[in-house]
Amino acid sequence: MEFFHPLTISLTKYLFFTGKGGVGKTSIACATAVSLADNGKRVLLISTDPASNLQDVFSMELTNKGTPIPGVPNLVVANLDPIQAAAEYRDSVITPYRGRLPASVIANMEEQLSGSCTVEIAAFNEFSGFITDGKVQKEYDHIIFDTAPTGHTLRMLQLPSAWSNFINESTHGASCLGQLSGLESRKAVYKQAVETLEDENLTTLILVTRPETAPFKEAERASGELSALGVYHQILVVNGVLTGHSDALSSRLYEKQQAALDKMPEGLRALPLYRVPLRAYNVTGLANVRALLNTDHVAAYAETLKAARVPVLNDVIDELAAAGKRVIFTMGKGGVGKTTVAAAVALGLAKRGKKVHLTTTDPAAHLKLVLDETSSVSMSHIDEAEELKKYQSEVIAKARASGMSDEDIAYVEEDLRSPCTQEIAVFRAFAEVVEKADDQVVVIDTAPTGHTLLLLESTQSYNHEIERTKGEIPEPVKRLLPRLKSDETEVVIVTLPEATPFYEALRLEEDLKRAGIAARWWVVNQSLYGTDTTSPMLAAKAASEVEWLNRIDEHADGKFALIAWSAEEVKGDRLLTL
Repeated sequence: MEFFHPLTISLTKYLFFTGKGGVGKTSIACATAVSLADNGKRVLLISTDPASNLQDVFSMELTNKGTPIPGVPNLVVANLDPIQAAAEYRDSVITPYRGRLPASVIANMEEQLSGSCTVEIAAFNEFSGFITDGKVQKEYDHIIFDTAPTGHTLRMLQLPSAWSNFINESTHGASCLGQLSGLESRKAVYKQAVETLEDENLTTLILVTRPETAPFKEAERASGELSALGVYHQILVVNGVLTGHSDALSSRLYEKQQAALDKMPEGLRALPLYRVPLRAYNVTGLANVRALLNTDHVAAYAETLKAARVPVLNDVIDELAAAGKRVIFTMGKGGVGKTTVAAAVALGLAKRGKKVHLTTTDPAAHLKLVLDETSSVSMSHIDEAEELKKYQSEVIAKARASGMSDEDIAYVEEDLRSPCTQEIAVFRAFAEVVEKADDQVVVIDTAPTGHTLLLLESTQSYNHEIERTKGEIPEPVKRLLPRLKSDETEVVIVTLPEATPFYEALRLEEDLKRAGIAARWWVVNQSLYGTDTTSPMLAAKAASEVEWLNRIDEHADGKFALIAWSAEEVKGDRLLTL
């Protein structure tokens, strides 16, 4: 696998960086931009990532207009705010209906347009102007985008029904992506932007991942989706590869990475492959940005941990048991370890005398080893793909029965591929499990976001006002929604001690607050700070976590627990030691 350096690779005018949150795509996008600019290329770097830390990277305030970077004469950086753009788009779509439709209908429309898919559409609207602006094209040699659109968004943009009337086209009431009628005037610009993405002479898609199983799977999925849409010119950059080891911990990390690399999905092996070594420093400040693709140095971090004592997961479980919680969710972005935390919480509560049922979407066999027949923990596994297929079939059947055109059916089918739709489908299965377990504590892995819960709730209100064909919400879900807002429910947020996972967790928490659900405990997983490594590089990485641990400590008012990084699979009685 070759070392990634932009000066040794033939690069197109447009470079789109994409990847799972926390894999380092912003760092590599910035380092690429600076390297090209340092070598005389005129570069525009644009971020549309809601969790962007570009301002920290360049240590200065940035705007959506484009800011020249002192010390890098050829580089201009624009930090677009897709959250603000989504809010403006939402208001433009809904304003014409205010005063004309019942308040519950307006509330439903507002929530339809509050999800991550709408944020992504708004982001695409923002950066499509940069792609199609002739003046910008002439002014810069390279235009680099931190965060590329997903296959779902691009497919939606190309469907005729996506541009039709907002109210009349909804079919199941629990949509993730609202209609695009508010952006009708931009349709031609979108079309040109999509065509530019598909042109391999103009655009390169740079998939960034880590040498770990979950990010590899996400990269393969994204690659396949975008290839199917004609975005063929792709390369893969594996970030954070450990090149050597000097103690037991670094040896175990090295072996774990090599095992993941050996089992890399076949769909990724066909791409040009590059690596970036694991660095001992945070990629902030120009010196570190320039060093990322060139050399390593062990950084000195002066910040110290403010907490006199850092709680462990058993402290969280003690409080959950004492408070008599009945429904416990573990919540977090994919890859942060929420399934392991859910299993540990379930087993820990059982050891404290509780009758516990764990519901998970993780098919991993090791959970069955944890929850054997002699355990006081029962377990059910929900097949996400099967539940989604069942829900999709139900909604499509109702849409066809209503006499919808094939064009509109195509829109419904794409809308049903959205992230929120999958959450809703799985949540229906979760609700049935909780309904049957009133005499137990139910621990639920893979919780729905607050946005999804609000969609379900607003759809119920909407049905009282307007009778029309839509996916029905089962009674167990209706009964569970109020229960989730009660004192018997607890959400445990799981994150990593890094910038992007921290910001993503904050957004999840805000979603929950909008839905009236409080999250008290944060669990910080896979922490090097919690280890006794003597490797200079890993010790420096551990020190760099302190900034994020302090932020989480302050935000959660001390209600955070730390789980140390482990190379071994955490299962069986080891779950009780977290």
